[in-house]
Amino acid sequence: MSAHALLSPSSAHRWMNCTPAPRLEAKLPEKTSDFAREGTVAHSVCEITAKLHFGKVRKTEYTKKIKQLKTSELWDDEMLQTAETYVEHLSEKAMQFDHEPYLAFETKVDITDFVPEAFGRCDCIMFGGDTLIITDYKHGKGVPVSAEENPQMMLYALGALKIYRPLFGGAIKNVEIIIDQPRINSYEQWRCTADELTAWGESIKPIAQKAYMGVGEYKAGSWCQFCRANGICKAQAEQQTSAFDDFKDANTGEPRELLSPEEMGEALERGKSLVEWFNSIQQKALEALLAGTKIPGYKLVEGRSQRAWSDQDKALEKLMASGVERAVIYDSVPKSLAQLEKLLGAAKFGEIVGEFVTKPQGKPTLAPESDKRAEFKSAVADFAAVAESKESK
Repeated sequence: MSAHALLSPSSAHRWMNCTPAPRLEAKLPEKTSDFAREGTVAHSVCEITAKLHFGKVRKTEYTKKIKQLKTSELWDDEMLQTAETYVEHLSEKAMQFDHEPYLAFETKVDITDFVPEAFGRCDCIMFGGDTLIITDYKHGKGVPVSAEENPQMMLYALGALKIYRPLFGGAIKNVEIIIDQPRINSYEQWRCTADELTAWGESIKPIAQKAYMGVGEYKAGSWCQFCRANGICKAQAEQQTSAFDDFKDANTGEPRELLSPEEMGEALERGKSLVEWFNSIQQKALEALLAGTKIPGYKLVEGRSQRAWSDQDKALEKLMASGVERAVIYDSVPKSLAQLEKLLGAAKFGEIVGEFVTKPQGKPTLAPESDKRAEFKSAVADFAAVAESKESK
């Protein structure tokens, strides 16, 4: 097996919807972002912290590993905090069982029974009672990742079943999938029976086979975001450029003068995808120009930059030596509310100065109805409601 599966579980959402994508992506260069590398370091912190907590390694091994990880340029002390949260969640889940559950960390799983040449790695596998639990840690700070029918996690679970069913026999009746994103306080869970999961695996076999062979129709959608062809795919371009065709008058074929509220909602939804696509094209064009490819009508120019000290300490020392007073050079600025709370801890911070903390109402901003935040109530809307109430009396 190669280091990366052609049909990786992490890209399942993409190849299940756009079956030719994997073979197309294989022709394009792979790029790893700093975010991905940072996530790898964070996963290693989570793994060693969990192993220490559950008695899989000694303190000396944990200390040695953390010391090694801290040498990475992508290290952030926050990783220690998110790892503790991850382990707390695992511990809470383990305590729900009558007996100590079986635990395994960073386990490689074989998914070739359902997807050609596919494999993956489970962050944590836990088995207790009649339930196999697959927990995936995500270090991202973007939108919460849903665990419900998540194809990546379902494939991981199928791989885990292949390992543990021979060991535990028919004891595994249920499967629980958990996605833990401590940096955005997101903890998503979803359950199904082991039989339902296996049936789903059987149902995607034809799709996986098409994707492996690179056949089928290109189909654009939300899954394009992390595709290597994002921004240069023709199917994506065709979808985006035709996104507003149905806003024309049915009789004349000409654009209507005004959009209805319903059409405004549709335009907002479609516009998000259009902006993302345009940004992807800009990025691909920038990469092409940097590589020496000519793009008609465009060129590279030097962007705006800011001056910086080559050696700030020596510069400031020289200013003071020349007679400039220290008070002119330095500002005395207190740490922010968030920084102080982090230093003191939420409980102590609240006990000492909680009475002085206020949170004003935020500015109104557009959001889809699926957003979990409460609907914004403006003073104008409240006044109108009161006026309407008085008029009805």
